[in-house]
Amino acid sequence: MCAEASRPANQLVVVACRKENLSEVEAILKASPEAAAWSGTALANAFERDASHFLIGWQREEIAGFIAGRRVADEGEILNLAVKPSYRHYGVGKALVKALMELFAREAVLQVFLEVRESNTAAVAFYQSLGFRQVGRRALYYREPDEAALVLALRTP
Repeated sequence: MCAEASRPANQLVVVACRKENLSEVEAILKASPEAAAWSGTALANAFERDASHFLIGWQREEIAGFIAGRRVADEGEILNLAVKPSYRHYGVGKALVKALMELFAREAVLQVFLEVRESNTAAVAFYQSLGFRQVGRRALYYREPDEAALVLALRTP
């Protein structure tokens, strides 16, 4: 408990992800079954398509979490977010979302969307605490197990 308490998010530095960081990001995803399950290949492909919207949070000398998004015209989408289990509940996820939202705002994005498993009540509550609101539901969007996705959205400032 004391070791975890020494990890305040105010020491977090959010920067652009680089290709050499992807193996650590993949390890964080493997330790985060509630995040979108991306294989190493899917992660690399998403990075190649839109590296400018892949951000990582450095805590001291390790990656504490990552967020991936994309912009299409005047809309943004959060594709994936995962925080290393030992860094959860320290504001890492919030800092990553905030950084991506700031990037989207600089790009004149008007609204940001995401999908989340209907059963992932912790993630739904997290996003709602940041101002996201449910705007839709996609039946059978997820597999293994089959489940609906809630579509959440937030207008940028």
